[in-house]
Amino acid sequence: MGILLWILFGALVGGVASWVMGSSKGGLLGDIVIGIVGAVIGGFIMSFFGKSGVGSFNLYSFLVALLGACLLIVIVRALRR
Repeated sequence: MGILLWILFGALVGGVASWVMGSSKGGLLGDIVIGIVGAVIGGFIMSFFGKSGVGSFNLYSFLVALLGACLLIVIVRALRR
């Protein structure tokens, strides 16, 4: 995916993950970072199960990235305590 699609995808995934997890303090930039890093984490996790990670703008990639973004939020919360 091109850089603009990654930013758009990251904003979408990060916004949904922040809403699901109840943390919206980062704003748009925070949501983009959460979404992009979450996509990387989700892809890494899925590789352990022999599945593909985030490759295009589709529902499967969205769910993989959402899983990673939610996990990222949980880890950040645990480290802040």
